[in-house]
Amino acid sequence: MTTSVAESVVCFHCGEPCEDITWLSDKPFCCEGCKTVFEILSANNLCTYYQLDGQAGTSLKNARTGSYAYLDAPEVRQKLLSFDSPDLSRIMFHVPAVHCISCIWLLENLRKLNPGVIKAEVSFGLKTVAIAFDPRQVKLSELASLLAAVGYAPVIALDDGQDTVTKSASGRTLVYKLAIAGFCFGNIMLFSFPEYLGLDQHDGSLKSIFSWLNLALSVPVFFYSASEYFVSAFRSFRQKQINIDVPIAAGLVALFLRSTFDILSGTGPGYLDSFTGLVFFLLIGRWFQGKTYESLAFDRDFKSYFPLAVNRLVDHVWKPAIIYDLKKGDILKIRNMEIVPADSILKDHDALFDYSFVTGEAKPIKIKKGERVYAGGRLIGQPATLTVEKITSQSHLTSLWNNETFRKTEERQYQKIIDRSARKFTWIVIALANVTAGVWYVLAPHQMWLVLTSVLMVACPCALALAAPFTFGSMLRVFGKHGLYLKNADVIERLAAIDAVVFDKTGTVTYGREPVVEFTGDLTGLEREAIKILTAASTHPLSMIISRSIHAAHTHDLSNFKERPGKGVQGVIAGKFIKVGSAEFVGFYEKLDPQASVVFVSVDEEVRGYFTITVKIRPQLKNMLARLGKKCVALLSGDNNADKASMQKVFQPFVTLLFNQDPHDKLAFIQNLQQDGKKVMMVGDGLNDSGALKQSNVGLAISDDSGIFTPACDGILDGTQLNNLDKFLDLARYSSIILKIAFSISFFYNAIALSFAVTGHLTPLVAAILMPVSSISVVGFSTLAVNFVARRKLVRALT
Repeated sequence: MTTSVAESVVCFHCGEPCEDITWLSDKPFCCEGCKTVFEILSANNLCTYYQLDGQAGTSLKNARTGSYAYLDAPEVRQKLLSFDSPDLSRIMFHVPAVHCISCIWLLENLRKLNPGVIKAEVSFGLKTVAIAFDPRQVKLSELASLLAAVGYAPVIALDDGQDTVTKSASGRTLVYKLAIAGFCFGNIMLFSFPEYLGLDQHDGSLKSIFSWLNLALSVPVFFYSASEYFVSAFRSFRQKQINIDVPIAAGLVALFLRSTFDILSGTGPGYLDSFTGLVFFLLIGRWFQGKTYESLAFDRDFKSYFPLAVNRLVDHVWKPAIIYDLKKGDILKIRNMEIVPADSILKDHDALFDYSFVTGEAKPIKIKKGERVYAGGRLIGQPATLTVEKITSQSHLTSLWNNETFRKTEERQYQKIIDRSARKFTWIVIALANVTAGVWYVLAPHQMWLVLTSVLMVACPCALALAAPFTFGSMLRVFGKHGLYLKNADVIERLAAIDAVVFDKTGTVTYGREPVVEFTGDLTGLEREAIKILTAASTHPLSMIISRSIHAAHTHDLSNFKERPGKGVQGVIAGKFIKVGSAEFVGFYEKLDPQASVVFVSVDEEVRGYFTITVKIRPQLKNMLARLGKKCVALLSGDNNADKASMQKVFQPFVTLLFNQDPHDKLAFIQNLQQDGKKVMMVGDGLNDSGALKQSNVGLAISDDSGIFTPACDGILDGTQLNNLDKFLDLARYSSIILKIAFSISFFYNAIALSFAVTGHLTPLVAAILMPVSSISVVGFSTLAVNFVARRKLVRALT
């Protein structure tokens, strides 16, 4: 009697049958582990976990327990932590037990279980949780023990590249599913040729054998290859939401069950070729989508999406080096506001680093000589020398750029558009299926279920699901090959809507190749050397031009370095207090009517003269601006109006030219345009334009030979490709048109197939032709159309 009762009772926490019941507050638990987790959640007012998804927990009957003390060893921490500082550390744990919305909710509320946890973010697809925690309040071992205690024991790999291992395992699983689906699809097509060619009239036994072989081949496709769509749809229902996988799963289930019924009852050969073909093409789309949205790369090396350069010591000379050429042991010199591209060791003096890339907080952290500097840190102050210790992994580098802190509101909203479309599509299909079933129930009741399943089969939005990843994925690759590196595919949609473009001047419209630099005033040899050392510490384009123009030995050190964006730089060299910057910054108040960019110099608060810099305008820029037409609305410059006459020759008469603009002025200008209903793109160098880049609908940072850009930008544009900016905007607009046409193709095939289904004329041959052809047509059209417009817009322009 006791056994039967126990077997009929399920655990309140995990939902599994209770062999030995443990009771607490009238709630049954299958083991002490599940009861302990409930007690922890209850004590911390986290029982909403069960309201989100009843019996959502993971069973702890066979949970492994043990000490995680080894995680606190310095060498282990160094391998596992992606970032470490006295008050903030970050780690990524692989937690395979995550299986539902409640798991996500609980893990992202870990801070309520332990105040040392600052933030936790779960990636359901990768089964990982990224945790930011305060090492002063919680040890790494305690964090792992906490995860294990609530049923999500982390899988810890001490080898380098843990993230890569996890991702590669996930990628291999998808490849296995794709391979099985492809193999079964090809063989089912071969076995179905007698049906296609009408050769089954005289060989009933052969027809039956082929049908049973098709059914056997389709079973692994249904239960393994297509399983993710069914699981996703099931989770969607449990969360009371509908995503794009719901109608897909409904169509696949209808196809398989209807085909199985036909074969078992001997009434037909079924539609298993269509079923396996759809799964095969869907998995191809998912694989392509994964390459597009997760890796941000296709056939290119990931680091080429960050075309930044840093100064590397080569044969006792500092030379610019692209970051993907860096190796362990290389010596780098990082200047003020430059990004550290790889985990390194600080060689010389103590320095301040801004880790807003990593933490979202701009509070500088002091790093002492010999300590580790993590990739993504931005140097604040005088130049520092570092030794590369570990090249940054792909996932880490891209995650810095994709920090949630810097994501824009409309970017978050866009991700739900396809799910909203899926909900509308699903309700339309359900309504159509019900109406069709009602009509056939009146006309021919025995045909009702056949027609109903036919409607569900052909209404599967498979082609719809493939259109976006193939269109935007192909366009991302085209952009990357031509020097525009977008953060993600969502930016393409926003690029297509841009109707106002605003440019920065220095470092964007102008660039520092072969400039003419003249000094008016009086300087000693020591003062010239001091100015070279000071300006070499800055990444502002004019500072770099001045530094390169002065030929002097570097025999003194720089101290007390400060840079004020939009104003200038200052520091102490050989006991002299040097200022280089605007007239107001150095204290020059006389009237001056310069004909070029002017940078003033003061020594010990005495103005000693000024540099006159005539910089070049980027080639072909005037033609590009003419092609932009009315979209180009303004030029915003932090410099004086010395270049106004030359800028008027380049820009159209209706373009607003504003000078002496500080970062706040630029930000306010963008906001005013947006209040007027404009979709604004800001193009700047990322130094004085960070606020405007973040505020704009699309912010592009120009990159030439420095490691400067803002994490809030949406893309990085190689400076040599600025003359193609209008073509990139056109391509983004064309990609939206291509996507809409692809949707139309999908709807066209659905309309034809539904006309066969609702009239009861959907034969296996018709389904075998229409359903795969719709997916192939959408994929083929999207890929070919993107390549065609890219050749017309970009390739011809470059030849």
